[in-house]
Amino acid sequence: MSLKLFDKLSKNFIELLDDKVDCNVIIEVENKKKSFTAHSNILKYRSPYFRKELENIQPNKNNIKTINKSSVSAQIFDIILKYIYGGIVNLENVETRFIFDLMLAANKFELDELTIKLETHLIDTKASWLKTYFSFIYRTIFNENNFKNLENYCNDIIAKHPSLIFENSDFASLPKPALVSLLKRDDLQMEEIRIWDYVIKWGISQNPTLPKNLEEWSNENFLTLKTTLQQCLPFIRYFHISNTEIIDKISPYKTILDKELWKDIKQHMAIPDRPLKSNILPARSVLVAVLPPRTEVSKIPFSTIISEEHAAEISNWIDRKLFRFFNYSTENIPYKFELILSGIRDGFAPQTFWDICHGYSKTVVVVKVKGTDEILGGYNPLAWDNTHNGENSKWMETKDSFIFSLKNGTVQNSILSKVKDTQYAISNRAKKHQKVGGPIFGDFSLYSEKSNFALDTGNYCDREGCYYEKPIRISSSDNFSIANYEVFRIVRKSY
Repeated sequence: MSLKLFDKLSKNFIELLDDKVDCNVIIEVENKKKSFTAHSNILKYRSPYFRKELENIQPNKNNIKTINKSSVSAQIFDIILKYIYGGIVNLENVETRFIFDLMLAANKFELDELTIKLETHLIDTKASWLKTYFSFIYRTIFNENNFKNLENYCNDIIAKHPSLIFENSDFASLPKPALVSLLKRDDLQMEEIRIWDYVIKWGISQNPTLPKNLEEWSNENFLTLKTTLQQCLPFIRYFHISNTEIIDKISPYKTILDKELWKDIKQHMAIPDRPLKSNILPARSVLVAVLPPRTEVSKIPFSTIISEEHAAEISNWIDRKLFRFFNYSTENIPYKFELILSGIRDGFAPQTFWDICHGYSKTVVVVKVKGTDEILGGYNPLAWDNTHNGENSKWMETKDSFIFSLKNGTVQNSILSKVKDTQYAISNRAKKHQKVGGPIFGDFSLYSEKSNFALDTGNYCDREGCYYEKPIRISSSDNFSIANYEVFRIVRKSY
């Protein structure tokens, strides 16, 4: 029998941390704005990272060793140090991004126990946040390369929804280990030839000096691409690609494949039953959705930004029910909100909006403002048009459009703002501007010089209100960045 009495021990060590007597280490953080004192023996035995650091630092004349960690915030290091001494981490009233950053810091200081606990906590309790910032999280964990649980969690999602990464505007910045880990998946839900296309696209993007025209490529150019993709190419399922696709897509790049592999591919095209020398990977499995029993009602969220209550409120505004006795509730919403574009699924490039939404009328655009509880949006009864070739945007006239802010979290009340200058209700961007500009609702628009709505603060909402009745955003700035945005086609239900 053994008695494990850790509570008092933990309390005593926290008290030791507060007692400056016998401290022989100073840790400077946040660009030397804050410093902490500690005991070298405790740091060494709790963290392999600090053991190595302290071995390489010479003490001063007072036998004090100083460690500089400028990039670490004081708030995060305070928690790290209390964990090292007392094994206690308090996550109450902290934002999810702070927990994520704390996990990165714990990993940096080789605190494996804490890293795994925080990783599990994010997966188990913060799934919505992980999905909202999916692309950022995915790239971060692979750059750090020590978060296997999160890697598996993200890869499970991507296997089912590969467009989250492969069709994202910053696909080219995907770390090579992340791409390889996806190519290894037998359940990646994408046609093999499309996987090949994306691998080639990724490889070329890593070498911007390669000629744009493939016919101008030299042997050295193909060798450069082969070297870049040498870890990726073995995981393409070549023998499950049609002959036509082999000729059209694979053969132009045949020199980047091993000679024996290309020989086997040609043989398989002509005599598919003859044995091959190359390793043959199985075809990727296609997931079949299992229908629930008819007695069960499957309730799949239609949006990651708005709720059914929000949909009912927007439906009231569309049908001008705001001041009528009867308003729609979640039980009798007359419209289906059909998702046609999602930022986290389709990417945040402005051009993507025009490519996907062209021709759609009666649409609602909703935006989640980054770092706040704000949900902004607009309704366009007209069709979006990406064919305008003029110098400037083309304004469209309608009296039925409106912009809005929705009740959410700390935002206590929704705001509806109807169009007042109907000649400037909606604007279709000129083709030359569609790479940086998204939808325009008079006083409310999406715009990004970086061609990614989530990467800068080019998105705009006029606080004064010019073309619509009143401002929908109360803020010290007209500009903002977004965490996500969605576009819905509004279709009246048939009963």
